[in-house]
Amino acid sequence: MFEVGQKIVYGENGVCTVEKIEALAMAGAQRDKLYYHLIPLTGSGTYFTPVDSGAYMRPVMSREEAEALIDAMPGIEPAICNDSRFNHVDAFYKELFRQHSCEALVAIVKGLRSRMATRKTRSSRAEATMKRARDMLHGELSVALGLSLGEVEGYIQSRIGPQ
Repeated sequence: MFEVGQKIVYGENGVCTVEKIEALAMAGAQRDKLYYHLIPLTGSGTYFTPVDSGAYMRPVMSREEAEALIDAMPGIEPAICNDSRFNHVDAFYKELFRQHSCEALVAIVKGLRSRMATRKTRSSRAEATMKRARDMLHGELSVALGLSLGEVEGYIQSRIGPQ
């Protein structure tokens, strides 16, 4: 069980802070069940999930794991979907997000950056997917490294150069 104040990765929502662990005082909620009250690092609102829900949750990576990930970034292959059918492209990226791995997020960002650099027109869907992956990745790295979100990109570049 996580503790109040702990920063965790919550599914495909990115880093959240455990604000409370208590029963949910809402219509339809089981009064005898404990819920995590999670505040997202980016965005607004609160997520409520039962402590025993089985939803994907894990502690934020350590500083050492973050440094190792950054060192490994140049060797991570870009995720490129060569199928142009919308539903296939959508399924391709959804599967990568479901892996809940920072390596998959790096692959998404690298692949979409490469794809967008070679196209004359920009796809708002591709931009939104890349932003989501980057925000999730940078959110976890910022917590692990003790940096602000705005400092993460510069820190990565200072270690491995522009990607």
